[in-house]
This record gives sequence, structure tokens and C-alpha cells, in this order.
Amino acid sequence: MNRTQFRIQSDNGFRFLFQASGVLCIAVLLGIFVMLCYNTITFFTQISPWDFISDSQWNPSSSIKTSVYGLLPLLVSTLLVTMGAMLLAVPLGVGTALFISEYAGESVKRILKPTVEMLAAIPSVVIGFLGIVVISPAISNVFGLPNGLNALNGAILLAIMALPTIITVSEDAIHAVPYSLKEASLGLGASQWQTLRLVMLPAAYPGIIAAVMLGMGRAIGETMTVLMATGNSLAFPKGFFDSIRTITATIAIEMGEVPYQTTHYYALFAIAFVLFLITMLVNILAERVANNIRKFQ
Repeated sequence: MNRTQFRIQSDNGFRFLFQASGVLCIAVLLGIFVMLCYNTITFFTQISPWDFISDSQWNPSSSIKTSVYGLLPLLVSTLLVTMGAMLLAVPLGVGTALFISEYAGESVKRILKPTVEMLAAIPSVVIGFLGIVVISPAISNVFGLPNGLNALNGAILLAIMALPTIITVSEDAIHAVPYSLKEASLGLGASQWQTLRLVMLPAAYPGIIAAVMLGMGRAIGETMTVLMATGNSLAFPKGFFDSIRTITATIAIEMGEVPYQTTHYYALFAIAFVLFLITMLVNILAERVANNIRKFQ
């Protein structure tokens, strides 16, 4: 076999390997989706979809007659803590990215960038422990609450966890803006702040939106941190000072003890399917918004 034939066979072999990897990835994702759909449909053969959507209690029991499988408290709790995290993380994350990319000196960048990346490596259980030991007592003392295990605590911790993603992706988006745009703005007499606000940020909007959505996906799907730091109350939340239980925390707590193929078992797949739909809709919306912005640039 000569070198040309060996190279052709090697290329074909690697092409087949990469195609098989892609097909396997799609097959695994499709299998997960089918499993979620099957168990969710099975659940709705036993419980009315309207009751699942409208009931304001989640109270599984051994008897189907006394069980209540209401999505609302879990859904509202998940959205409440996620939106709170984004309100904290987005301004701080984008502002930090702007500082690193436009204002920080080289010595500061060499320290700040690795620090941000190291923050992403901290395990979620450590962040949750930080919330219990440090942030919870602080919230309790500042607001005069019996304890600080509530939605505000979870939102602060999720914001901390989402920051590395938002900062890193936003900074990459800002760096991707052509330097000629900045030079043209400064050459016309604009200040550095005006150039940053009116030129750099609009040009980097698609990447920043992607950063925000990736951070939101991290917050929505987080389990251990919210399980440890939010109080795990099944009551319908009325604000950030109430204890909550998110969809992910409910699945983590109850899946290990639920009897197999019971209504309660299928109910956990139903709320997992709802979480899957939320994540998918967020990603689709982010892609559409980013594409619309690119059309006008």
C-alpha cells in the first residue's frame, strides 16, 4: 500500500468515525426525548393535564385519590430564582467583560481572567455550602428573617455560578468586533465611553445575548445549589423571601425514593419534560433574536 492509498483510507476511516459519533449523539438525544415523551403521556392518562397545569400544590402520596400533582409552585419557583439570578448576573457579567476587554491593563487581565475561569470550576455543592454558611445568615440579619434559606439566597448563588459563562462569552463577543469600527468612532471624536456604548456593544449584541442565554440555561438546570440553599418548601412562592423548591430540586429529592412506574414516578418525568421545553424555547428564542440583530448590522 502506497502513501496515497493509506492517506485515502485514513481519511475515509476518520470520516466514518466522525459520522458515527454524530449519529450516536443524535440517537442518544432522541432516545432521551422519546423516554420523556412516553412517560409524560403515561402520566397524563392518569392525571388531567389541566389539573397538572392549574393546581397550586405539589403533594404526592401513596393514594392517587389524595395526591395532588400541581406544576405551578415548582414552575413559579424555578422562574423566580432564575430571573433573580439573571437580574444580578447580567449587568455584573457584561460590565466585567467590558472592563476586561476595554479598560483593564495587561497585569489586571492576567489576574482577573484566570480568576473568572477558576470560578467556573468550583463544584455546585461548594457554592450551596457557601449559601448556607455565609449568605443565608447575612440575608437573615439584613432583612430580619427567621432564616435565609429562600429564593433570594438561591438567586444570588445561581448568579455567581452563571457569571463565568456570561463574562467569558461576552468578552469573546466584544473582542470579535472589528477594531476598525472602534478606530473610526474614536477618529470622529467620540469618547471611549461613547464608542463602547454606541459602537462596540451594538456590534457585540448577538454574542452577548448568547452569553446571557447560556447563563440562563446554567441557572435553570442547576440542582444541588438550589436544593441546599432555598429551603425546599412546596408552598406557592409569593416573593424572594419565601422558601421554594425548583423543578430540578424536586426531581433530585423524590426520584431516588419513588416507587417504579407509579403515578408519582411518571409525574417526575412530566415536570422534567416541562423543564426540557423551557430550555428549548429559551435557546430557540435566543437564536431568533441573535439572527434578527445580525440582519440589521
